[in-house]
Amino acid sequence: MSRKIWLDGQLVDEADAKISVFDHGLLYGDGIFEGIRFYEGRVFKLTEHIERLFLSAKAILMTLPWTVEEVCGFVLETVKANGLRDGYIRLVVTRGAGDLGLNPYLCPTPSMFVIASAITLYPEEFYQNGLEVVTCGTRRPTPASVSPQVKSLNYLNNVMAKVEALNAGAKEGLMLNEQGFVAECTGDNVFVVKDGEVITPPVSDGSLDGITRQAIFELCEELGIGIREETMTRYDLYTADEAFLTGTAAEVIPMVKLDVREIGDGKPGIVTLKLVEAFRNLVRTTGTEIY
Repeated sequence: MSRKIWLDGQLVDEADAKISVFDHGLLYGDGIFEGIRFYEGRVFKLTEHIERLFLSAKAILMTLPWTVEEVCGFVLETVKANGLRDGYIRLVVTRGAGDLGLNPYLCPTPSMFVIASAITLYPEEFYQNGLEVVTCGTRRPTPASVSPQVKSLNYLNNVMAKVEALNAGAKEGLMLNEQGFVAECTGDNVFVVKDGEVITPPVSDGSLDGITRQAIFELCEELGIGIREETMTRYDLYTADEAFLTGTAAEVIPMVKLDVREIGDGKPGIVTLKLVEAFRNLVRTTGTEIY
């Protein structure tokens, strides 16, 4: 069965999902995206994701010809068309077709496509035993350029940092900002646990205010676990009791080693495992129903 892709108002077969070679998303990375998960027939934090998409669009002066409610409907329509109950959604909006120049105002209409598919980012063994991470030389973009809060199609710095990590034999790479403070990993937010309290870098240090990141704040409040934002260096990770990463695709996953240094005792910690369990329960009991 051919996978169905929602493309500019139509569901088409995967082989027919094509965009113009003059599309500014392809030519210049001029566009935005969201990655969204769905579990047991429910889309997790769908409205929050689509609202963030519209904020990204506003930040780059892209006017979307749909409402938040309409885009939510397109997402649900795509998942239904593929008969899926668990998986991952990639929603992409490009500036649309224009010419070979940079001028975005020559692209009259944005283009959008929605992909729904199965996904497994990390094998289950890494959720049980934890990830080893290395620090990458490639830095996160400064807020003085394109804000890290914009989920733009230009992910080349993240891709190159990922290459560094993979070449070093690690599954994930830690990225610092231009001042040398911890920002985030190539696709995930970073948290540490120290003396029973959860700490994460503020978004002003170069991280994306992730949807899963926000969920951790909510879960910590429900569980009575202290949580706060604080500027961090690698020393704070090296000397933490526990550490974990969060992201839509990765969910909540323990980090047990950074730059060959064991974090804590080198095993997933009690607080981390409690949050992993709470998050898994959250995604399977809440969300927008698909069917």
